[in-house]
Amino acid sequence: MAADNHAARARGFTLIELLVVLGIVALLLTLAVPRYFPSLDKAKETVLADNLRNLRITIDQYHGDTGRYPDTLEQLVEKKYLRAMPIDPITESESTWLIVAPPDETPGQVYDVKSGAPGKDRNGTPFADW
Repeated sequence: MAADNHAARARGFTLIELLVVLGIVALLLTLAVPRYFPSLDKAKETVLADNLRNLRITIDQYHGDTGRYPDTLEQLVEKKYLRAMPIDPITESESTWLIVAPPDETPGQVYDVKSGAPGKDRNGTPFADW
């Protein structure tokens, strides 16, 4: 019977072993988590900059082809200049883009586009100034 009791105890972990493993996992998380969340912010800012650049290029192409600016961003999708409306990764919405009208009398309503996201980027620049 003593041999059965010793064999049953040898198969499990002691409380000390579990606490040491949990301590190591907690230490690794304290090193990894602070690096993870800023990388998410950096990725969202990179996607936002890329979406803005693509939208501006597309608006310029539309103007070059038609001699006028589009009346809405959806018109770029309807006329097949864009496959789909890009999403602002900060607000996670396609309806928060801020439209800038042409400065002169050129026909159309969409001269430029900016992000409608509140707040600032990692460098302190407001998203609306991008």
